[in-house]
Amino acid sequence: MEDFLIFEGVSKAYGSTIAVDNVSLSIRRGEIFSLLGPSGCGKTTLLRLLAGFETPDSGRIILDGEDITDLSPNHRKVNTVFQNYALFPHMTVRDNIAYGLRVAKKPKAEINAEVDRMLSLIQMEAHAHKKPAHISGGQKQRTAIARALIMKPRVLLLDEPLAALDLKLRQRMSLELSLIHDEVGITFLYVTHDQGEAMSLSDRIAVMNDGIIEQIGTPAEVYEAPKSSFVAAFIGDTNFFDGRICEVVDSEYCRINIPELSLKLLCFNDKKLNLGDFVHLSIRPEKFQISLDPPQVGPKHNVMEAVVEDIVYQGDRTRYWVDIGDDWRISLTRQHSRFMLDERPIQWKDRVFVSWLADDGFMLERYSEQDEKLLETPPQNVGEIEVEEELESTTESGEGTTH
Repeated sequence: MEDFLIFEGVSKAYGSTIAVDNVSLSIRRGEIFSLLGPSGCGKTTLLRLLAGFETPDSGRIILDGEDITDLSPNHRKVNTVFQNYALFPHMTVRDNIAYGLRVAKKPKAEINAEVDRMLSLIQMEAHAHKKPAHISGGQKQRTAIARALIMKPRVLLLDEPLAALDLKLRQRMSLELSLIHDEVGITFLYVTHDQGEAMSLSDRIAVMNDGIIEQIGTPAEVYEAPKSSFVAAFIGDTNFFDGRICEVVDSEYCRINIPELSLKLLCFNDKKLNLGDFVHLSIRPEKFQISLDPPQVGPKHNVMEAVVEDIVYQGDRTRYWVDIGDDWRISLTRQHSRFMLDERPIQWKDRVFVSWLADDGFMLERYSEQDEKLLETPPQNVGEIEVEEELESTTESGEGTTH
């Protein structure tokens, strides 16, 4: 697919706060592209720059070969679906969808035909006469999407469109959005802080942090091969190990010395690093195996002993946090593929064996110790979460926000 929407060195600041910092990216025609990141990372600012609600301090925005950087919003052929739907409460579903065409003074017959087509697309024919107060959150969202699509935009902008819905409805609407996209085939630019939404819906994702893009890739690429500690910790969960290469085993594998743990871990050397090079390693919780008995492993496995510190049962899986020595805790998950009543469960304070394949550790290109705060770890003391929230609140109030 061709590059259809291009941001070239786009920056935007509000006073001393840099919201978007020299961002360059290309979005392909017809794809669902997500901007994913925490609150204040600049993703909504980038969306507003594209919509024309804000003007960049520097850089260009090019849509289908046309420089739209200085165009007014009504000349950009992009439409936005907002988090709060922004439906007119005094209008019916049908009138809300027709509003844009009526403002454009389209012929009545054309308006009726287009509205009928949209009602069919969103499966809302039976609710066309109702006002927003009498339809569900999911139906309001579909109505807002139809109202945007009826104007035939080149790009549909979706700003946290599912945030106001409950979990089950968000999951269903995510699938419905994908079906709607398949029907209309236009480019979707989707903004969210929800990793699950972005992973399930997107063709590609740009992970943003502090106004910059940390990584762009398919959902599988950003999850399985994170380039930075931020991406590894923000998307899903992970464990960090750091040390130096103490042995180059062959052209594909090396051993990393972890001094604090007196361990030498076998790792796939995907970055082709050399003896003595420093390594930051990311290992996802589901890559580990946990057992009460010593596991039967092959030559490409790592094995260590640990003590179980915390257990959280989650239905389809169990989360464990184990101490592997020197007060170093790692998280791992055990999928419940089978349920065996006669099997002794792993319990708190059990001594266990943890193993994983050398190929399942991924070397990071960039690491920041601050990103370890993003990891999912249970509190060690009562009130610990409140203290952390107060510290974060104090920091944010001092620095301002970038959205």
